[in-house]
Amino acid sequence: MNAAATLRALLAQDTCHTMPCCFDALSARLIQQEGYPLTFMSGFAASASRIGAPDLGLMSYGEVLDQARNIADAIDIPLIGDGDTGYGNAMNVRRTVAGFAKAGCASVMIEDQLAPKRCGHTPGKAVVAREEAFDRIRAAVDERARLRDQGGDILILARTDARHEHGLDEAIARAAEFARLGADILFVEAPKNVEEMTRICAELPGTKMANIVEGGETPDLTNAELHEIGYGIAAYPLSLMAAAMQAMVTSLRAMKQDQRPRQMDFVELRQRIGFDEYYKASETYASSKR
Repeated sequence: MNAAATLRALLAQDTCHTMPCCFDALSARLIQQEGYPLTFMSGFAASASRIGAPDLGLMSYGEVLDQARNIADAIDIPLIGDGDTGYGNAMNVRRTVAGFAKAGCASVMIEDQLAPKRCGHTPGKAVVAREEAFDRIRAAVDERARLRDQGGDILILARTDARHEHGLDEAIARAAEFARLGADILFVEAPKNVEEMTRICAELPGTKMANIVEGGETPDLTNAELHEIGYGIAAYPLSLMAAAMQAMVTSLRAMKQDQRPRQMDFVELRQRIGFDEYYKASETYASSKR
């Protein structure tokens, strides 16, 4: 199966998939090595990793696409790419969807924020009018249909941030229309309590995604609790980046004191990066033995 078909099969399972989010090829590779069935390229984490800047629309379409391509090339599990607002009007959305499909993504997220977008758990968010939001998803679905006609495929993850500015009723209404237009996965960002999360899952069809940010607005429930509520995916966009940053800061501070902090040993490090695989494959070629 291709990446999109693999993701569809996963979403058909009666479970809530824990989805650690990656930010580069190495973090995605580690996610796969630890047995997770899918991952998501976090825009927040990718922006921090690639350009050392906050997720406030500073990374260009080309930079985001390049990051997604590098990640998809490094793993075999389905990757969901962060397509932000689609980088322009409806025709830009179509180009974004096509680009992410060509890069190897199983799905692409398109949202209804006003550009430049902001992290879903930070202040200052605003969304476009309903008509523009619906046009974005309609364009994404149209491009998915074109890709299928040509033998390709990609899933559309439709996100709304309307809860912050207009309340939960508006957010659910937008997501319901996204589903009617043909979105494959629905993401209502930043519900504030379990009651709101329950309403989202009860009133909307298909697969719903929860976004769990440690210290964010949405309750950090267990996977079993999220499944019982009705979620099919639980995304953790910052867990790996926060852990990596903490480890690096700890190591840097220890080195200032001429200490050597405990870390992954060199043998495991080489193995996880792929040195062993490389050497084993290279042994099949006589010229590599010279």
